[in-house]
Amino acid sequence: MLHVLIHMDHYEGAATSEVIARMLNTNPVVVRRTMAGLRDAGYLRSEKGHNGGWILARPLSEITMRDVYVALGEPPLIALGLAQDDPRCVIEQAVNDRLRTSLEEAERRILEQFSAITLDQIAGEFKTRLGECQD
Repeated sequence: MLHVLIHMDHYEGAATSEVIARMLNTNPVVVRRTMAGLRDAGYLRSEKGHNGGWILARPLSEITMRDVYVALGEPPLIALGLAQDDPRCVIEQAVNDRLRTSLEEAERRILEQFSAITLDQIAGEFKTRLGECQD
């Protein structure tokens, strides 16, 4: 979605779910469901009718990576999970306690960094890289 939002900042007019779906190689229904969370959070608005679609409701400078993460329902950041084989096993309990603490700290740090990065900063990096490619 970060990719899509930055593209939308350069898109003239509304971007349809079909256009975005092609960008992401997915189904427009998936796009509409995903974009709904961003709309509900106030980052997008949807226009109906001819020439309708999705439009940024706020500038990229007012949207952080954490904002997008929260609007998308806070999906798991880390795929590594706790063991659930035998909750009575004291070794499993000890491993899970240590792992849980480490994972919680890692997630806290990631979200802290996400809060400090706005989408316009990412867009700026894109423009710099594009300029380097054209030189």
